[in-house]
Amino acid sequence: MHIRVINPNTTRAMTDTIGSAAKAVASPGTLITASQPSCGPVSIESHFDEAVSAVGVLEEVLAGERDGDGKGADAYIIACFGDPGLNAARELTRAPVIGIAEAAFHVASLISTRFSVVTTLPRTAIIAEHLLDSYGFSHSCRKVRAADIPVLELEDNPDLALQLIIEECLRAKREDNIGAIVLGCGGMADLTPQITEAVGLPIVEGVTAAVKLAEAVVGLGLGTSKFGDLAFPLPKPFSGSFARYSNLTLD
Repeated sequence: MHIRVINPNTTRAMTDTIGSAAKAVASPGTLITASQPSCGPVSIESHFDEAVSAVGVLEEVLAGERDGDGKGADAYIIACFGDPGLNAARELTRAPVIGIAEAAFHVASLISTRFSVVTTLPRTAIIAEHLLDSYGFSHSCRKVRAADIPVLELEDNPDLALQLIIEECLRAKREDNIGAIVLGCGGMADLTPQITEAVGLPIVEGVTAAVKLAEAVVGLGLGTSKFGDLAFPLPKPFSGSFARYSNLTLD
């Protein structure tokens, strides 16, 4: 099984962190390939960042579809908590495509009746709240909390970032009446053991959750439905810098 894990931002150190976390939980025989777009934002902390990064995600899926003599990857993971370009990516492949926020919410709901999310910045907390609404998990989430750290601090100042995340997780444990915590950033992928030990609650991290869900879906012989709105995009002309997508044929 080959799972392509896509970091939608362009920070190589974060791609390496995400890839290492994915490999650590992958089953024997599962190949993990971690990749990132060649251009785009260095971190994703706004709707604008997400919109720009979505094009890079789609490029990575198209590249993945050309891998292995055209066989493509068996599954794709979008390793940003905003799940940028998720449904557009699903249109490009028959393989399952899993966003780490959606994966984390599902897994947290299986092990607790109430959970909270701890993310990076207050503005990204609002984006996470929108995702909870659209995915149908608002009733399960008590609160979305922000540790108030920029995403790149996870790489540039990891000790301080970890401390602030743990402090926010402990506040969630004391105040939110929850059974689990979801970590709301792909850059936190390597922090689960330390946070679990410090907080004493189940800690759900989206990259690793998505890897195990991807293995399960592929193992069931399932893939993205090509009936309805996730069918392959209709071939058509594109203009300007997107002319390379003209008359795209994927089936």
